[in-house]
Parts: sequence; structure tokens; C-alpha cells
Amino acid sequence: MSHEYEATVTWTREGRPFAGGDYSRGHRWRFDCGIEVAASASPSVVPLPFSREDAVDPEEAFIAAIASCHMLTFLGIAAKKRYVIDSYDDRAVGVMTPNAKGKPFVSKVTLDPVIEFSGDKRPTAQQIAELHHLAHQECFIANSVLTEVVVAGIESH
Repeated sequence: MSHEYEATVTWTREGRPFAGGDYSRGHRWRFDCGIEVAASASPSVVPLPFSREDAVDPEEAFIAAIASCHMLTFLGIAAKKRYVIDSYDDRAVGVMTPNAKGKPFVSKVTLDPVIEFSGDKRPTAQQIAELHHLAHQECFIANSVLTEVVVAGIESH
């Protein structure tokens, strides 16, 4: 099974000086569905006014992609097991640390989902932990990265 995914990243100088780094890091992400998103370097990495606070930065997008993929996989597995989920709300947090070469990388992402189940069949805490474990094993994004991904309150995957 092979699939291609596409995103277009567009940046223009907009007349600002480039040499010396005095240019805006603001840019646009466009996806194959037609949605465009304002993007920028994080203000914690590139100070204002050369970054944008009102835009998604790559680190946030990376964390959101991990959390989203885990959630979608979790929901799919739970549905196959006939659990009914009414809501899933996750505040994912990523931590950036130096790697072995001293370069910063997102070394850990902690998922902290609050999941509302309904119906007669409700999973135990152990069954929920197993659903998260299976979701982590099957998540395409988790299988694509070196970052440690953990679910708060559940042993590491």
C-alpha cells in the first residue's frame, strides 16, 4: 500500500531586507483539499517581529499531527471493539531537548486525552490503556518519528 500526501509551503520576502536575517518567517501552508494555514517560525525560536504569534509553527503542527493520528487510530480501534465514544479532547504537549549531536529536537510528546464513553459497554482503565497502546502501535505518524510518545497516566509505549 502506497499513498502520497501533498502540502505546498509558500514564502515571499515582501520587500524586507534578507541579508542579516531581518526577514519575516511568516509563510503559508496549502493542502490538497484547498485549505490554507498561516505558518511561521515559533516566536520562542525566532523573535518578533520576524515571526508571527498568530500562525502555526512547525513544532506545534508536529505535535498536533501526532495527537491527531493517535486519536483517529484510537477511535477506529474503539469503534471496532464496539465502544461508544462521545468526545475525545487532548491537550498534547511537546518537549524540545538537544539530541546526541546537541541539535534541538522534539524528544517527547505527552498526550493527555479526556475521553467520554457512553452506552452499556464501557472500558476499564486497563482496557483504555490497551486501546492507547494499540493506537500508538498502529498510528502512521508515531511509526514515522523518533520522538517518544506517551499518554499521561499510562506506562510508556
